[in-house]
Amino acid sequence: MQYILGVDLGTTAVKIAIFDETGNKIADHTEEYDLWTPKPLYAELPAERYWEVFCKTMKLLLDKSKVDRKRIDSLSVSAQGETLVFLDKDDRPLGNFIVWIDRRAHAEASELEAILSRREIHAATGQAYSSPLWPAAKILWFKRNNPEAFSKIRKIMLIEDYFFHRLGGVFRGEGSLWCSSLLWNMHTREWWEPMLDTLGVRADQLPELRESGEKIGTVLPQVAHALGLPDNLTLVMGGMDQACGAIGVGNVKPGIFSESTGSALAAITMLREPMIDEAYFMPCFYGAIKDSYMLQAASSGGIAVKWLRDALCDGERSLEKETGISAYAEMDRLAATVPPACDRLIVLPYFQGSGQPVNDRYAKCTIYGLSLNHTRAHILRAFMEGIAATISQMLTTIQNVIGAEIDEIISLSGGANSPLWCRIKADVTGKPLITTKNTREAACLGAALLAGHGTGVFPSIPEAALKIVKRNNPYLPNPENRAAYDDMLRRFSLLAEGLKPINKDIAL
Repeated sequence: MQYILGVDLGTTAVKIAIFDETGNKIADHTEEYDLWTPKPLYAELPAERYWEVFCKTMKLLLDKSKVDRKRIDSLSVSAQGETLVFLDKDDRPLGNFIVWIDRRAHAEASELEAILSRREIHAATGQAYSSPLWPAAKILWFKRNNPEAFSKIRKIMLIEDYFFHRLGGVFRGEGSLWCSSLLWNMHTREWWEPMLDTLGVRADQLPELRESGEKIGTVLPQVAHALGLPDNLTLVMGGMDQACGAIGVGNVKPGIFSESTGSALAAITMLREPMIDEAYFMPCFYGAIKDSYMLQAASSGGIAVKWLRDALCDGERSLEKETGISAYAEMDRLAATVPPACDRLIVLPYFQGSGQPVNDRYAKCTIYGLSLNHTRAHILRAFMEGIAATISQMLTTIQNVIGAEIDEIISLSGGANSPLWCRIKADVTGKPLITTKNTREAACLGAALLAGHGTGVFPSIPEAALKIVKRNNPYLPNPENRAAYDDMLRRFSLLAEGLKPINKDIAL
């Protein structure tokens, strides 16, 4: 029996799971960490902090799993998008990682769109507009604000590239992660020279690109020794977390829609070829399966509920420490006491701007309609309903772009562990919502399938995913809640659109 490691490099946690060659999970372990937010709009973390958490997670997992470590065959990575770091000639970081949710580069994002045009950016990269989230804007910001450090850059890496560099000494990247950088032409699958010229970046400062699921080397001996891994452990190119998560719940062919409510919220449907949305609502991404593409909408997600837990739920957090009862489970219990549509309380859950289809980079989290009759329970449920409303908007827009009705939703990541939230999502969208028996480790499983594909364990990723993934019974929409949620969706959309000019005016 051979074993496979799937690593999920998340926004606020590292999770690693070990699977056998049939896709059965042996064990997993998660370690959380806090981002640095030294100023408004900033989100950073030192490179060494990421590595420390990864090493701790790996060691604890290997101890927990009790597998024969010599039989661990391969490793791949599911990685958060857009999080980047700059290295000098000695591979030392020229500052912290700039995390994907960092929005400091507003001015640079607008400038890039003015120089290259939204149409040109969308046509080449698949991205619907220039955003301060995307690495291109962050690189330009770094150049403007740290010119001396910028002149010393030898390597520009996204977080997946950095970990493979630390693990195996290679300088490799892949398209599902780099396609949202605005530096990569999704059609030619080469670096996009107009953007490189605009930024003053050379192609040799960027990684050599490989396909997800392709073997890229073996673990360095000193790393293997430090972590207790076999010297011959094969490293296999991974993918963006949302692409890996989609694989991990069986969203591997056109006609399937999945939503992931982790720290970020993302909705994905697969395509056989790139699709450009002329209305600029929906971006197109390269997939983690060779020659596949994805329509993907993204916005603020579960990080809003994590903020609620940390800011308003001290009692629930204390109870978790004392009894082991999850603070999130207690928050669900409270939220379940409130009727659908929260007595007209609305939350726009945009802690870091809103993504598709609202596309308001200046958006802020907004609690609207708060009255004396509302309680903390109302606020908890209103956040859950606000994210469900965002999923509903994404679903409608994707259906319009592909010109086809989607019959069901597959749910993954942390949000899928809440039965209440799953019921809310089904009611708000009007679609059956499916969870899977491997929902908790979907991104890790997706990465493991890539790893196994690279070593020949899984000849076909789609076939392996559809065979391994097991569905739970669906959450069906309750027709009695339809009228309340239709009204909530109408008011939600009016509020999101109405605040756009105000958000921009205040930000500027």
